[in-house]
Amino acid sequence: MNWDDIRIFLAVARSGQILGAAKRLGINHATVSRRVAALESDTKTRLFRRVTTGTLLTPAGERFLAVAERMEADLIAARAELSGEEEAVSGPVRIGTPDGFGVAFLASHLGELISRHPELEIQLVPVPRSFSLSRREADIAITVDRPVEGRLVAGKLVDYSLQLYAGEGYAGEYGLPQTIPDLLKHRLVGYVSDLTVSPSLDYAPDITPDWQARFSISSALGQVEAVRANAGIGILHTFIARRYPDLVPVPAAPPIRRAYWLVYHDSVRAVRRVQVVAAFIQEAVEKNRGIFL
Repeated sequence: MNWDDIRIFLAVARSGQILGAAKRLGINHATVSRRVAALESDTKTRLFRRVTTGTLLTPAGERFLAVAERMEADLIAARAELSGEEEAVSGPVRIGTPDGFGVAFLASHLGELISRHPELEIQLVPVPRSFSLSRREADIAITVDRPVEGRLVAGKLVDYSLQLYAGEGYAGEYGLPQTIPDLLKHRLVGYVSDLTVSPSLDYAPDITPDWQARFSISSALGQVEAVRANAGIGILHTFIARRYPDLVPVPAAPPIRRAYWLVYHDSVRAVRRVQVVAAFIQEAVEKNRGIFL
């Protein structure tokens, strides 16, 4: 069995397309198709099912994916040991994170990491979406849920809180509601509920099941700016809101608690640069733990 065929199989499985895998690998899509066919011939089983949108793994393909990823992990570990990667920290590491944590916290700390390791290349992707670590869309992901499926390594970073806030101008004109019935008489700023990537991010029901935002923004930082501009009352991350003296806590409901998790795929457990970045993120959070609650 040819390792190059397995490498191509992994690329197709992760991209879900022959063409996407070819672009990722920098080879012709016909070559990708031919090598997949060769691997299916070697294994004497069909690994992919062709659909209009690309490819889907067959049940046999799913089983083979687990085997191929273990082989890949062993190869990565062997290369790291033989090349001395445990001493040389260099190369790219992509971090996928919610925009609130990524922009409002992590971005301001990563310069120190680059100073420690000048040959390290950090790619911070702070967008409100989920990342597939098995598809290598990111090397490290910061999530709001602990993953329960897949060969993932996860550790809790920190608990954090969200709370109702209003802008000073809004509070001065309309007052601060003291109860939930009073809150529902105010303009509310929220998130686009059908675009939330996790039930944990659908936190308005923790305040009240009757929450109806007049202004919805699919960005934590966008919600902060809208509330600061006196568009209404919103549920904001306290570690972000505390930076702005023009944001006023609203006493109508107690804070909400959530958690951030640091996650990476088991196959990069032995990759030194990934582990250095993961350790740095944990270090930065630990030094600033008090701001999150």
